[in-house]
Amino acid sequence: MYQPNTFDLSRLKERASQFENQLKRHREGVTTPEEFRPLRLQNGLYIQRHAPMLRIAIAYGMLNTRQLKSLAQITTKYDRGYGHLTTRQNMQLNWIKVDDVPKALKELAEVGLHGIQSSGNCLRNITSDALAGICKGEIVDPRPYAEILRQWSTFHPELSFLPRKFKVAFTGAVEDRALIQVHDLAFEAIAPEPEVRFRVRAGGGLGRTPVLGPVIHDSLHWTDITRYTHALMRLYNRLGRRDNLTKARIKILIRSVGTDEFKKLLDEEFTDVKQNFKQLDLSDLDRVKNQFLEEGEIVNKVSDSGETNEGEIEKTIDSVDFINWKNRCVINHKFPGLSIVKVPVKGEGRAPGDVTAEEMLSLCEIADKFSASLVRVTHAQNFVLPYVSNSVLPDLYLKLQELSMARPVSGLLTDMVCCPGGDFCSLANARSITVAEDINRRYKSLDKLESLGNIDLRISGCMNSCGHHHIGNIGILGVDKDGKAFYQLLLGGNSGEKGKASLGKIIAKAFAEDEISDAVENILQHYLSERDKNETFRNTVARLGNASFAEAANKARKS
Repeated sequence: MYQPNTFDLSRLKERASQFENQLKRHREGVTTPEEFRPLRLQNGLYIQRHAPMLRIAIAYGMLNTRQLKSLAQITTKYDRGYGHLTTRQNMQLNWIKVDDVPKALKELAEVGLHGIQSSGNCLRNITSDALAGICKGEIVDPRPYAEILRQWSTFHPELSFLPRKFKVAFTGAVEDRALIQVHDLAFEAIAPEPEVRFRVRAGGGLGRTPVLGPVIHDSLHWTDITRYTHALMRLYNRLGRRDNLTKARIKILIRSVGTDEFKKLLDEEFTDVKQNFKQLDLSDLDRVKNQFLEEGEIVNKVSDSGETNEGEIEKTIDSVDFINWKNRCVINHKFPGLSIVKVPVKGEGRAPGDVTAEEMLSLCEIADKFSASLVRVTHAQNFVLPYVSNSVLPDLYLKLQELSMARPVSGLLTDMVCCPGGDFCSLANARSITVAEDINRRYKSLDKLESLGNIDLRISGCMNSCGHHHIGNIGILGVDKDGKAFYQLLLGGNSGEKGKASLGKIIAKAFAEDEISDAVENILQHYLSERDKNETFRNTVARLGNASFAEAANKARKS
């Protein structure tokens, strides 16, 4: 992962002090709430339904244990002892006091964390594949290129007051774990080093108007990623709507102008930018790469002298549970003798993505011992241990089991994605967490989950789609009907295959709060009774059509 240098840390400390003074002036009446709003938002501070919320940026999901320990300490000192992992690789504190935010930001700055540009109408913190640099078959490790763009865009004057928020993602893998088609701007590697090139997409997004981002450049050389982004942002600043919040995203601009015309205008802007701004070169890339941990040192730190016999590992613990966990939560590493281990932050009695300070501290101890003191955060609200020797998998399993974080549910129904919903968010129309809890209770049995196979369930409490309900195989959306919470049910979404994402479709009228879990269960029962041998849920839905599943879901209606 990237190691912040003294310059990086001093900037973060300066920004924390700057926000402290901005808050002081606001408390003294120098600024109005409207004037203070963009200042607090660009430091990650929201005012939610019950309390303020601080969103902390985790650059493309990478953490070391010193940083995770700081997050644990801050949740204990300034919040209620837990944090919430989001679908953009951030952590949110849902109960922090406004006057404690500068203190928290100062402590975060000491370890290279911050809330800068994690909210507001700016270019947000850049995300990437949580398995970047360690997965098999990767075209290129996208993190150095994401870091170049992060450094260039942070505090950039043209990117601070955009028409609307702007989200960017990078991926270098064949499988899309970065959700590139639903970002405002996305770079997907198509050529390896030394001549790295990216296919560029723009105008993707969910929310009120879900759109899969079209390709706007087929093959952009890496040396032009900052200049091309600059041209795109200039065009968006010039043409984007500022008079209508719901029509201000770049996806609406591209749709209204037309993709071909937008590409033409962008090419013209790009030509102008190239004449006036410097192209990146190898010195820029080397400077950033030199700030990353040296991969060979990490591998040597955790590897055995030779490749481990996996059959011998399984004999170490004579346990079906261990084998189930290994099958679901352990992924082959690009380095022989190592594994990637998923740590689901899911389960009964836990809101998806919620992690306590005690769990964070315990995970720090585990990562220090088993994963070179490194941890990652995924888009699916889970942790990943990125460098684990195969020989220690049994010991790691036992430690995670003690922490109740060894449930083998990765990819299954209860490994669901869920926003905080009406329990916290002032924008939400309905509660999300209660629906997640009800479904968790119904599907506690691993046998029951495995019989269903891989199913991506995603829940959002409102049209802002923080739970990404449009791209779930099953999507649930909270809506308001005459002051009462109802839930729309969507089927057919998908995000896993690069360039082949799909948006789910609403299959019936909205369900009442006491009907939605029954409707989901009816859909799953219908799938089990109608599927062909070894047919996945997605394929069964595609074969039978939504009407067949709508009929099953409608049996849950109580009136």
